[in-house]
Amino acid sequence: MTITSDIKYVGVNDHTIDLFEGMYKVPNGMSYNSYIILDEKIAVMDTVGEGFAKKWLNNIEEILGNRKPDYLIVQHMEPDHSANIMNFTAKYPEATLVASTKAFAMMMNFFGTDFSDNRIVVSDGDVLSLGRHVLVFAMAPMVHWPEVMVTYDSTEKVLFSADGFGKFGALDAEENWLDEARRYYFGIVGKYGIYVQKLLKRAADWEIEKICPLHGPMLSENIEYYVGLYNTWSLFKPEEDGVLIAYTSIYGNTKKAVMLLADKLKEKGYSKVIVKDLARCDMAEAVAEAFRYSKLVLATTTYNGGIFPFMREFIGSLTERNFSNHMIAFVENGSWAIIAAKIMKEQFEKSKGLIFTDTTVRIVSALSKENREQIERLADELKNLSMEVL
Repeated sequence: MTITSDIKYVGVNDHTIDLFEGMYKVPNGMSYNSYIILDEKIAVMDTVGEGFAKKWLNNIEEILGNRKPDYLIVQHMEPDHSANIMNFTAKYPEATLVASTKAFAMMMNFFGTDFSDNRIVVSDGDVLSLGRHVLVFAMAPMVHWPEVMVTYDSTEKVLFSADGFGKFGALDAEENWLDEARRYYFGIVGKYGIYVQKLLKRAADWEIEKICPLHGPMLSENIEYYVGLYNTWSLFKPEEDGVLIAYTSIYGNTKKAVMLLADKLKEKGYSKVIVKDLARCDMAEAVAEAFRYSKLVLATTTYNGGIFPFMREFIGSLTERNFSNHMIAFVENGSWAIIAAKIMKEQFEKSKGLIFTDTTVRIVSALSKENREQIERLADELKNLSMEVL
């Protein structure tokens, strides 16, 4: 794959993986991206995951022929990108490694060496000239590990963005970029919005024509769109007006209330109403959808003196990612000692910028006439609050 006349793709697709980082479902695999910049000096950008050394090194050799790389630039030490550093140095022992101080410390932990005899330690703003190409390094800690840096090719106006602007899925998979990029962002990077904001402010000084992430496709058209999404996501703001109803139901009564609420919202003209059964859906997708839409309804039962486990997991996944600037409503159910809504609300006590509806639907075992009236009122509340208030 050609990025520009001087920049080539040498990464690989992984269709053997089922869970990324041991938890995120990736039915369409993953790409581990690596790039070569050809100039008077040759730089290889990152390695690939374990098990793909032969394919990756062959890709490099096909591009270089009899030439050899001068630099291996390591932007991120997570093993899906750094696992083949030792294989690279074994084949190209004269190549110099370029990375941050923290990255070299991690190399010692992973490989037992920090390459102190053949390395360049770079800091924020440092520059490396390959000849015609001038590379500028920017530290991007916690996007999403502390050693991360990104690299801006000021000649070709290409941003090598490490894990930023990536997505789940191999490059040969046909799927919606936005859905998988959103799920990836809130799963992998989402907690660290403040650091993403710092990186975006730094990147605002650069004229960017292409973004080359370590996962997913190279981005080259409408760069403002992708940057705008990352700005919205990292500010923890809703992406669009809509309602996500996330529920658990043991015997179907809570589900009946949820479906009635969804129908009421649609009757009132609310077109974006998404319903997720937390016991059956992809939890990472549900988390991403909660950040996407402006309003969230949580419906569950009192269970073992608490709330149903899938709901507890879901809310925990939101709060650990700094869920904020949304409207939240509760539907609770139980046959005795009903405390689900109270417990759910308490889980958000450290969250910021949340608006809670006045109406809480409280079901005692099964839907009643009073519950139907509560659902009607709740639908009105959800519909009438403008997204701009959040």
